[in-house]
Amino acid sequence: MGIRFAVVLGIFALINIYAFSRIITRWQWAKEHMALAWMIVAFIFLIELLAPIGDRMFLPRLKSEMGLTWLFIAVNWVSYTAFGMVTLLAAYGVITDVGAIIWRFIAPPTDTVDMERRVLLTLGVLTVGSTVLGIGQAHAEPSVKEVKVPVKDLPEQLEGFRIVQVSDLHVGPTIGRRFAQTVVNRVNTLDADIVALTGDFADGHVKDLRNDISPLAELKARHGVYYVTGNHEYYWDAPGWIDEFERMGAKPLINAHELLSVNGAEIAVGGVSDYSTRHYGALHASSAKRAFDGVPSGTKKIMLAHQPNSYADAYAAGVDLQLSGHTHAGQYFPFSLLIPFFQKYYKGLNRHKDMWVYVNTGTGYWGPPMRVGVPSEITLLTLHRA
Repeated sequence: MGIRFAVVLGIFALINIYAFSRIITRWQWAKEHMALAWMIVAFIFLIELLAPIGDRMFLPRLKSEMGLTWLFIAVNWVSYTAFGMVTLLAAYGVITDVGAIIWRFIAPPTDTVDMERRVLLTLGVLTVGSTVLGIGQAHAEPSVKEVKVPVKDLPEQLEGFRIVQVSDLHVGPTIGRRFAQTVVNRVNTLDADIVALTGDFADGHVKDLRNDISPLAELKARHGVYYVTGNHEYYWDAPGWIDEFERMGAKPLINAHELLSVNGAEIAVGGVSDYSTRHYGALHASSAKRAFDGVPSGTKKIMLAHQPNSYADAYAAGVDLQLSGHTHAGQYFPFSLLIPFFQKYYKGLNRHKDMWVYVNTGTGYWGPPMRVGVPSEITLLTLHRA
């Protein structure tokens, strides 16, 4: 764990060095005060680390024990926004560097200083503009994405069965009760047969976030609200969060299923613990086979699995539709371009042989409080006979 943390920290430090070097080498004041400029960069780097590290050590006490909620929120907003801006600056730095190299071959500049000023201005406009746009998009009310899922041999009684999926809400540092309430209010207008909560709902401990996440107790659906753990619950206190969701009226599906009777037909709603738990102890080791043990042959199966990577296990268990989240579809540029290299199924409705895998792009967000080009969503999936 220590080695992995050191590697991640080292990579992030290199990203900061590259990103800010694009400014320092082009800004006359910074070139004249090089030592001071890099000291400022080091200070910004520490600000970026303050929330990710502090949230695990001391920052929640500002809110839960000292009553300084405003300070907790301010520190997290400043830290995570700086984190996001630096990654954007690095990405745009690569693009402008490549563009400048190509431009020099096409039309060699007569005034190098003027060229550097233009590049510097472009970097600033792109980074600040994307940050403002991203924050606005992340905190807008999530849109409802309607998806029709054709299911082979679906019983006639299940035609039009409505599933509302919420995923990756990430209540915690910069997402609070107000956003959670907005999501709940929208979900409750959708006339759901079931509500599927597919993990990563909290970034913190139950005692610190109970009030912020409490609106989820108001979720309504004809045949129940179902919840599975994501990887982030295991970063904090998965057993505690499972108990909390059960207390709020949701049914945790930890390698388990619920057999529903709908208009005389049966459908199995199962769930697995997060994909990262495959090597955990017997209770929490993710297993689609265990989740659907005892389900009568021929029964249609819907599986909640936080990570899309559970698809192979789901297919082997005879699942018809898997509902996942986790990827955020990259959340913002440039990660939205890179995510396909790391996830086979990363957004929308996907076909895996004769099984469907739907990946929600995230109802909230993680880390930097921004989404650029990847809006958040609440998904309304309707089953139809294929």
